Amino acid sequence: MILYGGRASLTIGIASAVIGTLIAAVYGTLSGMANKHVDRLMMKATDLFMSIPALLLVIVLEAIWGEASYTSLSLVIGITSWMQMSKVIRSEVIRLRKSEFVIAAEMYGGSFWYILRRHLFPNYFSSIMFMAVSNVGSAIIVESTLSFMGLGLPISEISWGSLMSLSQDALLSDQWWMIIIPGLILISVLVSITEIGEYIRGRNTSKGSNI
Repeated sequence: MILYGGRASLTIGIASAVIGTLIAAVYGTLSGMANKHVDRLMMKATDLFMSIPALLLVIVLEAIWGEASYTSLSLVIGITSWMQMSKVIRSEVIRLRKSEFVIAAEMYGGSFWYILRRHLFPNYFSSIMFMAVSNVGSAIIVESTLSFMGLGLPISEISWGSLMSLSQDALLSDQWWMIIIPGLILISVLVSITEIGEYIRGRNTSKGSNI
């Protein structure tokens, strides 16, 4: 059950991280490429979204969506986890915007999507990899929290959060392993994801210092 539940939690975590990264890439690039008035307005909107508790926003959106599923949870968590990353991407775009290859692409009439795909995204992707990997862990925590609260996947779908939601019955029946084992597995995966992110950030930092 733990292995089967891990499939659900990891699928939602990875899918929502990909969605959040794509939204952050487009939004952050638009903000960085826009004039200062539009840029300021977009960043104010980002700060407004960040002021709302993420879990509360996820619960509201999930309630609007209806019955939870892999798709709905991935989308809801993804569209509520892009704000911080978009700020980092905006800073990178502002730096890269002054590069000769970006200026040349603009002069030759390159579209926004062409410049994003060809010049910007490949250059700042390594800088946001740490945040993208960290978002996988954050998404798994959110999914587990929702399932623990009974707001996640249907009871027929097993995830680490739904296994931990059985804690009350497990305590009453003295089956402590029903809580401890899924909890230890979840913590181990989150620590592993954090270590992967730290390793990626360390490699990027060392490459930057060598340059």
